[in-house]
Amino acid sequence: MADSLISYFHYLGFMTLYAAMVAQHLLFKPSLSPAQVRQIARLDGVYGAAALVVLTTGLIKVFALGTPVQFYLSNGFFHAKVTLFVLVGLLSIWPTLKFLAARKQAQASPPQDRIELPGKIVVLQRAQLAGLALIPLLAALMVRYPI
Repeated sequence: MADSLISYFHYLGFMTLYAAMVAQHLLFKPSLSPAQVRQIARLDGVYGAAALVVLTTGLIKVFALGTPVQFYLSNGFFHAKVTLFVLVGLLSIWPTLKFLAARKQAQASPPQDRIELPGKIVVLQRAQLAGLALIPLLAALMVRYPI
């Protein structure tokens, strides 16, 4: 039963992570109102929390559940999946720092102000979405074709 619950939270975390990134991407503009900045920052927090759920439950799946650790450590698709997850995480650092700085600015700004953010953030969001879209494929390949 525990392995089913851990897997459930792993998948739920991944879906939440992806949904938060899609919502953030759809709401992002280089010029935002303070309210929009706060909304984007909240979504970024959800994204980060979901990533921690995915990471934690993933580690539990690898090191504490029924499948032997050796299955994962000797599987090239698993290594590709983890590498892609780390790469997506690294791509999220700069936008997160920009969102945090903009949130501070938004707290001190009147509602009619506009807060400028780098337009390049949208490129990083799209790269993250593409990377995240490949992770389930790698997971399926990992289970079907252990290499």
